[in-house]
Amino acid sequence: MRYELVIFDNDGVLVDSEPIANTILAGYLTELGHPTSYEESLHDYMGSAVHRVHDLVEERTGQKLPADFDETLHARVFAAFERELVAVDGVQDLLGKLVADGVAYCVASSATHERIRVGHRKTGLDQWFEEEWIFSSEDVGQGKPSPDLFLHAAERMGVAPERCVVIEDSPLGVEAARAAGMDVYGFTSMMPADRLVGVTGYFSDISQLPQLLA
Repeated sequence: MRYELVIFDNDGVLVDSEPIANTILAGYLTELGHPTSYEESLHDYMGSAVHRVHDLVEERTGQKLPADFDETLHARVFAAFERELVAVDGVQDLLGKLVADGVAYCVASSATHERIRVGHRKTGLDQWFEEEWIFSSEDVGQGKPSPDLFLHAAERMGVAPERCVVIEDSPLGVEAARAAGMDVYGFTSMMPADRLVGVTGYFSDISQLPQLLA
């Protein structure tokens, strides 16, 4: 493999969480008087940290979300994860191949550490990730589309940015990876390819990745 480190986004790439989380987010925003469809939630917030929700709502309406918005949202999402969440099909086989080939990998997600870990425990992915291989936007000053999170992950993993490849499924994540000077492959299972501008390549099934990264 021509890369020394594979950096995975989490939601939508490792765990099939985007349909669950965006359904809940759209419903909660609508409940609070900010009508939002599932499709609008995907368009506006997929791949971003929760502060983007606060920022966009205030920018568009002049209103602040409730002080307990994050706590309530996370509680609802976590409860749904416990009921419904599964790993993205083929992910465990891919991680097994990376281990067998001696290729380092990690996760760098806009989500909180708690959300990443809840999802990994529910899906069994926790067995594949050491604590020091998990990075969250909580670890840096700015989340995606800033490159800070990916650069932080590369530094902590001891690999130069140009030797890293990012696996992403959101426009914000692709923008962050490009800003970090990293190659990035776009997962098109939920996001149309034409919204993942500037990717190194596309894939629609995890099983296609080993050949792309070789």
